[in-house]
Amino acid sequence: MNRSLSAPAAVILLAASSLALTACGDQDTEDAAPAGKVTVAGVEVKKDQALHDALPDRIKKSGTVKVATDVPYAPFVMYVKEGSTEFTGLDYDLGQAIGAKLGVRFAFSAQKFDGIVPAIQAGKYDAAMSAITDNKERQQVVDFVDYSQSGSGILVADGNPDKIGNLDDLCGKKVAVQAATNQLDLLKSQQGKCAKGKIDIKTFPKDSDAQLALRSGQVVAQVLTKPAAGWVAKTADKGAAFDLVDDPAAPGGYNASPNGIAVSKKLPALTTAVQKALQQLIDDGTAEKIFDKYGVASIAVKEATKNAAVD
Repeated sequence: MNRSLSAPAAVILLAASSLALTACGDQDTEDAAPAGKVTVAGVEVKKDQALHDALPDRIKKSGTVKVATDVPYAPFVMYVKEGSTEFTGLDYDLGQAIGAKLGVRFAFSAQKFDGIVPAIQAGKYDAAMSAITDNKERQQVVDFVDYSQSGSGILVADGNPDKIGNLDDLCGKKVAVQAATNQLDLLKSQQGKCAKGKIDIKTFPKDSDAQLALRSGQVVAQVLTKPAAGWVAKTADKGAAFDLVDDPAAPGGYNASPNGIAVSKKLPALTTAVQKALQQLIDDGTAEKIFDKYGVASIAVKEATKNAAVD
Protein backbone atom coordinates (compact mmCIF):
# COMPACT_ATOMS: atom_id res chain seq x y z
CA MET A 1 0.00 0.00 0.00
CA ASN A 2 1.08 3.60 -0.34
CA ARG A 3 0.15 6.88 1.27
CA SER A 4 -1.89 8.36 -1.55
CA LEU A 5 -5.33 8.12 0.06
CA SER A 6 -6.71 11.54 0.86
CA ALA A 7 -10.00 13.14 1.75
CA PRO A 8 -11.59 15.79 -0.51
CA ALA A 9 -10.26 19.27 0.16
CA ALA A 10 -13.56 20.44 1.62
CA VAL A 11 -13.54 17.61 4.12
CA ILE A 12 -9.92 18.40 5.01
CA LEU A 13 -10.85 22.01 5.68
CA LEU A 14 -13.76 20.97 7.88
CA ALA A 15 -11.55 18.54 9.75
CA ALA A 16 -9.03 21.30 10.35
CA SER A 17 -11.72 23.47 11.97
CA SER A 18 -12.67 20.61 14.27
CA LEU A 19 -9.06 19.91 15.12
CA ALA A 20 -8.47 23.50 16.12
CA LEU A 21 -11.20 23.11 18.76
CA THR A 22 -10.60 19.55 19.95
CA ALA A 23 -6.99 18.64 19.04
CA CYS A 24 -8.10 15.03 19.01
CA GLY A 25 -6.50 12.02 17.33
CA ASP A 26 -2.87 12.96 17.99
CA GLN A 27 -0.20 11.90 20.40
CA ASP A 28 2.18 14.11 22.34
CA THR A 29 5.28 12.00 21.73
CA GLU A 30 7.99 14.33 20.47
CA ASP A 31 11.54 13.73 19.38
CA ALA A 32 14.23 15.94 17.91
CA ALA A 33 17.97 15.94 17.51
CA PRO A 34 19.86 17.91 20.16
CA ALA A 35 20.81 21.48 19.43
CA GLY A 36 24.33 22.17 18.22
CA LYS A 37 26.42 19.87 16.03
CA VAL A 38 24.30 17.37 14.11
CA THR A 39 25.72 14.28 12.42
CA VAL A 40 23.42 12.29 10.13
CA ALA A 41 24.41 9.11 8.27
CA GLY A 42 28.02 9.81 9.22
CA VAL A 43 27.99 13.36 7.85
CA GLU A 44 28.28 16.49 9.99
CA VAL A 45 25.71 18.94 8.66
CA LYS A 46 26.63 22.60 8.97
CA LYS A 47 24.28 25.54 9.30
CA ASP A 48 23.77 27.84 6.33
CA GLN A 49 23.39 31.30 7.84
CA ALA A 50 21.69 32.77 4.78
CA LEU A 51 19.02 30.07 4.84
CA HIS A 52 18.53 30.58 8.57
CA ASP A 53 18.12 34.32 8.08
CA ALA A 54 15.43 33.71 5.44
CA LEU A 55 13.24 31.66 7.81
CA PRO A 56 9.95 33.11 9.13
CA ASP A 57 10.52 35.21 12.24
CA ARG A 58 8.45 32.87 14.40
CA ILE A 59 10.60 29.89 13.42
CA LYS A 60 13.82 31.81 14.05
CA LYS A 61 12.58 32.98 17.44
CA SER A 62 11.47 29.54 18.61
CA GLY A 63 14.35 27.71 16.94
CA THR A 64 11.97 24.87 16.15
CA VAL A 65 9.99 23.52 13.22
CA LYS A 66 7.10 21.42 14.52
CA VAL A 67 6.85 18.31 12.34
CA ALA A 68 4.06 15.73 12.31
CA THR A 69 4.70 12.09 11.42
CA ASP A 70 2.76 8.83 11.49
CA VAL A 71 4.88 6.19 13.19
CA PRO A 72 5.78 3.40 12.53
CA TYR A 73 6.02 3.27 8.75
CA ALA A 74 9.30 1.58 7.84
CA PRO A 75 11.70 2.65 6.53
CA PHE A 76 10.48 6.26 6.60
CA VAL A 77 9.83 6.59 10.31
CA MET A 78 10.09 4.06 13.14
CA TYR A 79 10.75 3.85 16.85
CA VAL A 80 14.34 2.99 17.71
CA LYS A 81 13.05 -0.03 19.64
CA GLU A 82 9.78 -1.36 20.96
CA GLY A 83 8.49 0.73 23.84
CA SER A 84 10.76 3.66 22.95
CA THR A 85 9.58 7.14 22.01
CA GLU A 86 12.83 7.91 20.16
CA PHE A 87 12.45 8.09 16.39
CA THR A 88 14.60 6.84 13.54
CA GLY A 89 14.10 6.32 9.81
CA LEU A 90 14.63 8.00 6.47
CA ASP A 91 12.19 10.88 7.05
CA TYR A 92 13.48 11.48 10.56
CA ASP A 93 17.14 11.54 9.54
CA LEU A 94 16.45 13.73 6.52
CA GLY A 95 14.45 16.09 8.73
CA GLN A 96 17.33 16.37 11.19
CA ALA A 97 19.74 17.13 8.34
CA ILE A 98 17.45 19.82 6.90
CA GLY A 99 16.97 21.31 10.35
CA ALA A 100 20.72 21.42 10.94
CA LYS A 101 21.23 23.10 7.59
CA LEU A 102 18.62 25.73 8.56
CA GLY A 103 20.02 26.13 12.07
CA VAL A 104 16.80 25.03 13.80
CA ARG A 105 15.39 21.85 15.36
CA PHE A 106 13.00 19.65 13.40
CA ALA A 107 10.89 18.42 16.36
CA PHE A 108 8.93 15.34 15.30
CA SER A 109 5.62 14.42 16.97
CA ALA A 110 3.47 11.33 16.38
CA GLN A 111 0.16 12.05 14.67
CA LYS A 112 -2.33 9.70 13.03
CA PHE A 113 -1.84 9.86 9.28
CA ASP A 114 -5.35 10.98 8.34
CA GLY A 115 -5.06 13.87 10.78
CA ILE A 116 -1.72 15.23 9.58
CA VAL A 117 -2.89 17.67 6.91
CA PRO A 118 -5.77 19.02 9.04
CA ALA A 119 -3.33 19.49 11.93
CA ILE A 120 -1.02 21.57 9.72
CA GLN A 121 -3.98 23.70 8.60
CA ALA A 122 -5.02 24.21 12.22
CA GLY A 123 -1.53 25.49 13.07
CA LYS A 124 -0.60 22.59 15.37
CA TYR A 125 2.34 21.74 13.11
CA ASP A 126 4.46 23.71 10.67
CA ALA A 127 5.21 20.73 8.45
CA ALA A 128 4.99 16.96 8.09
CA MET A 129 7.39 14.24 7.00
CA SER A 130 5.62 10.90 6.71
CA ALA A 131 6.07 9.41 3.22
CA ILE A 132 3.23 11.65 2.06
CA THR A 133 2.30 11.34 -1.59
CA ASP A 134 2.30 14.74 -3.29
CA ASN A 135 -0.90 15.17 -5.32
CA LYS A 136 -2.91 18.06 -6.73
CA GLU A 137 -5.68 17.65 -4.17
CA ARG A 138 -3.34 18.01 -1.23
CA GLN A 139 -1.55 20.90 -2.92
CA GLN A 140 -4.73 22.94 -2.43
CA VAL A 141 -4.11 23.03 1.32
CA VAL A 142 -0.34 22.46 1.83
CA ASP A 143 2.81 22.95 -0.20
CA PHE A 144 5.22 20.10 -0.90
CA VAL A 145 8.99 19.97 -1.17
CA ASP A 146 9.51 16.70 -3.01
CA TYR A 147 12.41 14.48 -1.93
CA SER A 148 11.67 11.03 -3.38
CA GLN A 149 9.87 9.23 -6.18
CA SER A 150 8.58 5.81 -5.22
CA GLY A 151 6.24 3.09 -6.37
CA SER A 152 6.16 -0.70 -6.30
CA GLY A 153 9.20 -2.96 -6.20
CA ILE A 154 10.09 -6.64 -6.50
CA LEU A 155 11.61 -8.62 -3.64
CA VAL A 156 13.33 -11.93 -4.44
CA ALA A 157 15.31 -14.55 -2.54
CA ASP A 158 18.93 -13.79 -1.77
CA GLY A 159 21.03 -14.12 -4.90
CA ASN A 160 17.96 -13.80 -7.15
CA PRO A 161 18.02 -17.50 -8.18
CA ASP A 162 15.26 -17.06 -10.79
CA LYS A 163 17.02 -14.07 -12.38
CA ILE A 164 14.03 -11.74 -12.07
CA GLY A 165 14.86 -8.37 -13.63
CA ASN A 166 11.47 -6.74 -14.22
CA LEU A 167 7.71 -7.28 -14.21
CA ASP A 168 7.82 -9.25 -17.48
CA ASP A 169 10.01 -11.86 -15.80
CA LEU A 170 7.17 -12.61 -13.36
CA CYS A 171 5.00 -14.00 -16.16
CA GLY A 172 4.39 -17.74 -15.79
CA LYS A 173 5.69 -17.72 -12.18
CA LYS A 174 4.20 -17.77 -8.69
CA VAL A 175 4.32 -14.31 -7.10
CA ALA A 176 3.25 -13.19 -3.61
CA VAL A 177 1.45 -9.94 -2.85
CA GLN A 178 -0.56 -8.46 0.00
CA ALA A 179 -4.31 -8.49 -0.64
CA ALA A 180 -6.22 -5.26 -1.37
CA THR A 181 -3.14 -3.24 -2.35
CA ASN A 182 -1.98 -1.17 -5.30
CA GLN A 183 0.62 -3.88 -5.85
CA LEU A 184 -2.11 -6.49 -6.43
CA ASP A 185 -3.68 -4.15 -8.99
CA LEU A 186 -0.27 -3.77 -10.64
CA LEU A 187 0.13 -7.54 -11.01
CA LYS A 188 -3.38 -7.90 -12.40
CA SER A 189 -2.69 -5.18 -14.98
CA GLN A 190 0.51 -6.98 -15.96
CA GLN A 191 -1.41 -10.13 -16.90
CA GLY A 192 -2.46 -8.72 -20.27
CA LYS A 193 1.19 -8.11 -21.16
CA CYS A 194 2.35 -11.66 -20.40
CA ALA A 195 3.32 -13.65 -23.50
CA LYS A 196 4.73 -16.68 -21.67
CA GLY A 197 1.89 -17.49 -19.31
CA LYS A 198 -0.07 -15.57 -16.71
CA ILE A 199 1.37 -14.69 -13.32
CA ASP A 200 0.20 -17.13 -10.65
CA ILE A 201 -0.72 -14.49 -8.07
CA LYS A 202 -0.75 -15.64 -4.45
CA THR A 203 -2.39 -13.13 -2.09
CA PHE A 204 -1.64 -12.88 1.63
CA PRO A 205 -3.20 -10.81 4.42
CA LYS A 206 0.13 -9.21 5.41
CA ASP A 207 3.46 -8.43 3.76
CA SER A 208 5.18 -10.56 6.40
CA ASP A 209 3.08 -13.57 5.34
CA ALA A 210 4.11 -13.03 1.72
CA GLN A 211 7.76 -12.92 2.81
CA LEU A 212 7.38 -16.25 4.60
CA ALA A 213 6.11 -17.72 1.32
CA LEU A 214 9.15 -16.30 -0.45
CA ARG A 215 11.51 -17.66 2.20
CA SER A 216 10.02 -21.15 1.89
CA GLY A 217 10.17 -21.21 -1.92
CA GLN A 218 6.41 -21.21 -2.44
CA VAL A 219 6.83 -18.17 -4.69
CA VAL A 220 9.75 -16.71 -6.66
CA ALA A 221 9.07 -13.09 -5.79
CA GLN A 222 6.97 -10.65 -3.79
CA VAL A 223 5.67 -7.31 -5.06
CA LEU A 224 5.35 -4.55 -2.45
CA THR A 225 6.23 -0.87 -2.15
CA LYS A 226 9.82 -0.32 -3.26
CA PRO A 227 10.89 1.47 -0.06
CA ALA A 228 9.54 -1.40 2.03
CA ALA A 229 11.21 -3.94 -0.29
CA GLY A 230 14.54 -2.15 0.00
CA TRP A 231 14.30 -2.01 3.77
CA VAL A 232 13.39 -5.70 4.09
CA ALA A 233 16.24 -6.69 1.76
CA LYS A 234 18.69 -4.64 3.84
CA THR A 235 17.56 -5.77 7.30
CA ALA A 236 16.09 -9.31 7.15
CA ASP A 237 18.70 -11.74 8.46
CA LYS A 238 21.15 -8.82 8.31
CA GLY A 239 20.71 -8.63 4.54
CA ALA A 240 21.16 -12.35 3.85
CA ALA A 241 17.52 -13.34 3.19
CA PHE A 242 16.33 -11.25 0.24
CA ASP A 243 17.43 -9.04 -2.64
CA LEU A 244 15.74 -6.02 -4.17
CA VAL A 245 15.30 -6.05 -7.95
CA ASP A 246 16.40 -2.74 -9.46
CA ASP A 247 14.83 -2.30 -12.88
CA PRO A 248 16.73 0.48 -14.74
CA ALA A 249 13.49 1.34 -16.54
CA ALA A 250 11.77 2.12 -13.23
CA PRO A 251 14.40 3.42 -10.79
CA GLY A 252 11.85 4.68 -8.27
CA GLY A 253 9.59 1.67 -8.71
CA TYR A 254 6.59 0.90 -10.90
CA ASN A 255 3.85 3.56 -11.07
CA ALA A 256 6.10 5.84 -9.02
CA SER A 257 4.76 9.10 -7.61
CA PRO A 258 6.50 11.92 -5.72
CA ASN A 259 6.68 11.98 -1.93
CA GLY A 260 7.05 15.35 -0.31
CA ILE A 261 7.60 17.31 2.87
CA ALA A 262 4.24 18.99 3.50
CA VAL A 263 4.56 22.59 4.69
CA SER A 264 1.88 25.00 5.84
CA LYS A 265 0.76 27.44 3.14
CA LYS A 266 0.95 30.11 5.84
CA LEU A 267 4.76 29.66 5.87
CA PRO A 268 5.95 30.13 2.25
CA ALA A 269 9.38 31.28 3.45
CA LEU A 270 9.78 27.98 5.30
CA THR A 271 8.89 26.05 2.15
CA THR A 272 11.52 27.94 0.17
CA ALA A 273 14.17 27.49 2.85
CA VAL A 274 13.46 23.75 3.15
CA GLN A 275 13.66 23.35 -0.63
CA LYS A 276 17.04 25.12 -0.76
CA ALA A 277 18.39 23.19 2.23
CA LEU A 278 17.33 19.89 0.69
CA GLN A 279 19.00 20.81 -2.61
CA GLN A 280 22.25 21.52 -0.76
CA LEU A 281 22.02 18.10 0.91
CA ILE A 282 21.43 16.49 -2.49
CA ASP A 283 24.34 18.36 -4.08
CA ASP A 284 26.87 17.50 -1.37
CA GLY A 285 25.85 13.82 -1.24
CA THR A 286 24.39 13.84 2.27
CA ALA A 287 20.89 12.98 1.07
CA GLU A 288 22.19 10.01 -0.91
CA LYS A 289 23.92 8.66 2.19
CA ILE A 290 20.69 8.94 4.18
CA PHE A 291 18.66 7.12 1.53
CA ASP A 292 21.33 4.45 1.21
CA LYS A 293 21.34 3.90 4.97
CA TYR A 294 17.77 2.64 4.62
CA GLY A 295 18.31 0.61 1.45
CA VAL A 296 16.34 2.93 -0.83
CA ALA A 297 18.93 5.01 -2.69
CA SER A 298 17.06 4.43 -5.96
CA ILE A 299 14.01 6.46 -4.88
CA ALA A 300 16.00 9.64 -4.17
CA VAL A 301 15.52 12.59 -6.52
CA LYS A 302 18.29 14.71 -8.05
CA GLU A 303 16.38 17.95 -7.72
CA ALA A 304 14.34 19.29 -4.78
CA THR A 305 11.15 20.36 -6.51
CA LYS A 306 8.05 22.10 -5.21
CA ASN A 307 4.58 20.63 -5.80
CA ALA A 308 5.86 18.27 -8.49
CA ALA A 309 2.70 16.19 -8.82
CA VAL A 310 0.64 16.98 -11.89
CA ASP A 311 -2.46 14.88 -11.16
